[in-house]
Amino acid sequence: MSEGIKIVTIGGGSSYTPELIEGFIKRYEELPVRELWLVDVPSGEEKLNIVGALAKRMIEKAGLPIEVHLTLNRREALKDADFVTTQFRVGLLDARAKDEKIPLKYGVIGQETNGPGGLFKGLRTIPVILDICKDMEELCPDAWLVNFTNPAGMVTEAVLRYSNIKKVVGLCNVPVGMKMGIAKILEVSAERVHIDFAGLNHMVFGLNVYLDGINITEDILEKLTSQQSGITMKNIIDLGWEPEFIKGLKLLPCPYHRYYYQTRSMLEEELDAFKTVGTRAEVVKQVEKELFELYKDPNLSIKPPQLEKRGGAYYSDAACNLINSIYNDKRDIQPVNTRNNGAIASIPDDSAVEVNCIITKEGPKPIAVGDMPVAVRGLVQQIKSFERISAEAAVTGDYNTALLAMTINPLVPSDKIAKQILDEMLVAHKEYLPQFFKEQKSEVV
Repeated sequence: MSEGIKIVTIGGGSSYTPELIEGFIKRYEELPVRELWLVDVPSGEEKLNIVGALAKRMIEKAGLPIEVHLTLNRREALKDADFVTTQFRVGLLDARAKDEKIPLKYGVIGQETNGPGGLFKGLRTIPVILDICKDMEELCPDAWLVNFTNPAGMVTEAVLRYSNIKKVVGLCNVPVGMKMGIAKILEVSAERVHIDFAGLNHMVFGLNVYLDGINITEDILEKLTSQQSGITMKNIIDLGWEPEFIKGLKLLPCPYHRYYYQTRSMLEEELDAFKTVGTRAEVVKQVEKELFELYKDPNLSIKPPQLEKRGGAYYSDAACNLINSIYNDKRDIQPVNTRNNGAIASIPDDSAVEVNCIITKEGPKPIAVGDMPVAVRGLVQQIKSFERISAEAAVTGDYNTALLAMTINPLVPSDKIAKQILDEMLVAHKEYLPQFFKEQKSEVV
């Protein structure tokens, strides 16, 4: 890597890519990117060309010698890469809309990474990620895979269990958003805030909160319940929390915990939204349409501020920060998805967890937290079971395993409803789930 770094971004036509470019530009002195390959599929070619042109303008404005390559040939891009980032959506936003709409018909929350929607996003995504891993083993065996394709925890779990790639890190913007939310409540810069994170992707808790090294957890929980603001996300309705619940929990919840602790209210809000503005996928479609109109402007050569309207704002900057820390052996602390290795006592060592890690050139070194507090331990273990069995279903294409995964998710009320949702969603997503229909195909032959 002495002559500069080669980075490959799969899903390069994503609306988030300008944030990634901005992150590489501002870190160039420490992170000398030589080549950046943006890869997409034929259905994403138009967006790839629009985003790619903007990326080139941004780099030209910065006066940096970074070569930007656009391609639909993944293998061509992966050859001798140093880092591979993944940020794709199998089936695009139309698939997400089905993930959100279909469960609602059965009185179940429809959300892209939780419950039935999370299962099906995993079923579509994991086979593609594992194909990418096979290409990496052959073409860039020493590269790091930095995944922020959702569901990031389930995807990281699948890579650890079903591929030979060990240099994998899953990334999520939720801990970043939580840290920035705390800084906003305190009216201080985010650099002064530190949070001990532990749990799973979209199931992460802040165990302790510090300001300038002083533990202020109780004070923050008090402020959180009195202000009812600060820690939220664009894609999740903020219903606020019962103050006594948060005081009893004694932990900082993440925005996604509303789906588990406020299930009925969240479902009602989703049903109301569905009747008025539509699903989140439909809202995002409009936001993306507006973003790509901006990106087309030949005079635009910066990341437009409107990008922060997306629920995944700060994802890309977190990815740049992680790559920078691995490349430069920074040994700073960042929350990532990685192999547990004993960090959380009640989760198997070989499972993926989301926990604070020391980031080294050998990758993340998880910081041990002991066990999760008893109040949340069972829920965390239940979601880990869901992730593991979902990953198994994605790899095997076994119907019974998929039904088991759907049923044990706490957002699904029964095996009967799970089966109804599973059957309808399998048909709806058939194009992207060949592993579940292979027997059917052989009968036709």
